[in-house]
Amino acid sequence: MKKTALIFPGQGAQKVGMGKELYDQCPAAKAVFDKANEVLGESITQVMFEGPEEKLMTTKYCQPAIFTMSMAALAAFKASDKFSGVTVAFTSGLSLGEYGAMCAAGVLSFEEALKLIQRRGAFMEEAAKANPGKMAAVIGFDKDKLVDICKVAGCEVANFNAPDQIVITGTAATVEKACQLLTAAGCKKVIPLDVAGAFHSSLMRSAADKFAQVLAGVSLKVTDIKVVTNVNAHPQQTVDEIRVNLPKQIYSSVQWVESVKFMASQGVTDMVEIGPGRVLKGLIRKIDPTINVHNIQILEDIAALPL
Repeated sequence: MKKTALIFPGQGAQKVGMGKELYDQCPAAKAVFDKANEVLGESITQVMFEGPEEKLMTTKYCQPAIFTMSMAALAAFKASDKFSGVTVAFTSGLSLGEYGAMCAAGVLSFEEALKLIQRRGAFMEEAAKANPGKMAAVIGFDKDKLVDICKVAGCEVANFNAPDQIVITGTAATVEKACQLLTAAGCKKVIPLDVAGAFHSSLMRSAADKFAQVLAGVSLKVTDIKVVTNVNAHPQQTVDEIRVNLPKQIYSSVQWVESVKFMASQGVTDMVEIGPGRVLKGLIRKIDPTINVHNIQILEDIAALPL
């Protein structure tokens, strides 16, 4: 039986109207959306379904919205006949998506994960205001040379998204210096990102410290389905490891390339991207084109799954 990984998108995948069809047509998905409204104490579904886009784009709303949409799509998948034939070997997610992966694996309950995302977002916003920074996407440049340039400039790598797509992060001065050095070294494409701060950098350590205190009071459990973490691209084996890695993820590089490679090395042939957008499918195509990637955003996607 072929091994499958469930994978979950991160911030940036949001879109006004996402999840509306699931809400209207799938009772299992609707229950997830309704529970999210209850836990958050306000209607996240109204922002998701109606916007405005500017509101959905803010960290406060987009992070719980993406997670809720992913969990609603997962609930719809589990309620279908297709799910019974799937052998889930691993779960993984890009940055915020790691919470979807943990929930899908049974490490965290939906309610606890949503509350953690709410706190995480607030702590990250606080850190961004206290320590302003920037991020930029570097396209089509050698990874090792880029890491060296970041060291010289004093900035850091936020995301290893694909072999030809790496995101850098740090103070405005260090990111700008890195961009200049990259251009001088022959890099053809550096794209400044419209973000609120230097996420996945050491400027986020204060957020990680506060988050670790909150996480200490949350019940976690390790299950048979292993979560491949962003921090080291390996499965988390113990609760203690999870308590260390989740806060660490806030200021560490997202090892998405190595995460995908690891799952492929363990015999995973199919990955199901659950939630808004198809960003991960595009990245995985560049990392390992032999992996079959399927998407679930609407009920029709589940019916079309060749699993």
